[in-house]
Amino acid sequence: MTLVNPLAQPRNAELDSMLIGLVAEESLSRQEENAVNYLVDRMIDLGFDRAFRDGAGNAIGIWEDPLRGDTPREIVLLGHIDTVPGAIPVKVEHDVLYGRGAVDAKGPLASFVAGAALSGPQNGWRIIVIGAVEEEATTSKGARHVLPQYQPALCVIGEPSSWDRVTLGYKGRILLDCRIQRPMAHTARTEPNAAEQAVALWNALTASAAAYNADRPRAFDQVLPSLRSIRSGDDGFTEIAELTIGFRLPPDLPPAALQARLAPIIADASAEARIELSWRGSEVAWRAEKQSPLARLFLNAIRDAGGTPSYVYKTGTSDMNVVAPIWNCPILAYGPGDSALDHTPTEHLPLADYRRAYNVIAAILRALPELPV
Repeated sequence: MTLVNPLAQPRNAELDSMLIGLVAEESLSRQEENAVNYLVDRMIDLGFDRAFRDGAGNAIGIWEDPLRGDTPREIVLLGHIDTVPGAIPVKVEHDVLYGRGAVDAKGPLASFVAGAALSGPQNGWRIIVIGAVEEEATTSKGARHVLPQYQPALCVIGEPSSWDRVTLGYKGRILLDCRIQRPMAHTARTEPNAAEQAVALWNALTASAAAYNADRPRAFDQVLPSLRSIRSGDDGFTEIAELTIGFRLPPDLPPAALQARLAPIIADASAEARIELSWRGSEVAWRAEKQSPLARLFLNAIRDAGGTPSYVYKTGTSDMNVVAPIWNCPILAYGPGDSALDHTPTEHLPLADYRRAYNVIAAILRALPELPV
């Protein structure tokens, strides 16, 4: 194991400041450049062997193998630096950080950077920290860009799970944009108008999901539809109704299978009106192994830090859905913060949990040289 001089290590105040500064940098999806530049500068300040902005705009920090071996194993710590809209004044009160992205997911990303700074380089390993762009968009541009760049033996996704818990799976997803059109008719007529036909389609889709879920008590195993938006109107000649519907999918129902399952329902609706459909944002679900070497490292590190480790499976999606099927290595998601605060106007992170999380990450990285090949 590589020993790091404790006198040269960053202190809590420096690592707190790094996180607070990162949260203060606004970084909506596709507008991450300032935050990326800030994080790259901080990784340089913290002594990473290399820190740079890659071709997709991701922030990358790397510790190289001190042994300079020809084939070091790689661990990728993949967080995301973009946030959803909604400005929250950045402040620290009673050792709690408030601000957009404090939980989702700059807190987890900063814990990766801080943990790697504390661990330093490790013999036989290349440690790669990534602050990916556009995770909150359906594009996942940053994660897709790094897929061919690295071949990790282990991967950790930066998402809030609370400091003493790891996430082993995410549901799949697909989005449906639907536009219903029909000729204008007098409101005294009895046939359904475009808005009513849109509601009928939504009701039919949710009824199909309910039937599928009837013998599936766990949310992770269910189809979960959500009405993302609805709009209706007319131009004096044609009525129009537009829907965007999201489907969260279990591991045994990939997006193509859901489309096939819903095809008869959509065909029935199309017999009553002109319907234009567009499917997008397709991601397969992923369930990681509970007994992997990576999971055992986390369990041990959390216990050593005084926590009681546990697992969770999320009903959302993350960059795990993008990289896990391609890299096919032990993987899980980890990060401080309460995921119930994601995207909310009260997003906040106790700095004590952030400190616990980066010490867990540092312990895991220091244990890497002991893993069998």
